[in-house]
Formats: sequence, structure tokens, C-alpha cells
Amino acid sequence: MAEKAENQIISSIRIVVEHIISGVKRCRIVKDIFRNTKAFFADQVMEIACGLHNFRTILRDQALE
Repeated sequence: MAEKAENQIISSIRIVVEHIISGVKRCRIVKDIFRNTKAFFADQVMEIACGLHNFRTILRDQALE
């Protein structure tokens, strides 16, 4: 029984994380093959995509209030 409860907790966390990842992947540059060879540019793209996702989330939450 304890194992089932633990799996439910892990599953609920996994769902939240997967929704966040799908929200970040709305930016097409994150989904497609990245062919830029500049150092750390891929990291910057991911940071910008995550920032845009956070911005969308904040705006959506404010609109619901």
C-alpha cells in the first residue's frame, strides 16, 4: 500500500513536469534540431524559452484573478 501511495506522488509530480516541458516546447526553436555552433547559444535559447513560458504562466494567472 505504501508503494502505491509513493507511486501516486511520483506520478503527480511527473505530470506537472511534463506539462511544463510541453509549455516550453511551444517555442519551435526548442523542438527542432539546433544547428547553431556558437558556444552556449543553445543554453541561452533554452533559458529564453523557459522565461517566455514563465511569463505566459504569470500573465495567465493574473488574468484568472
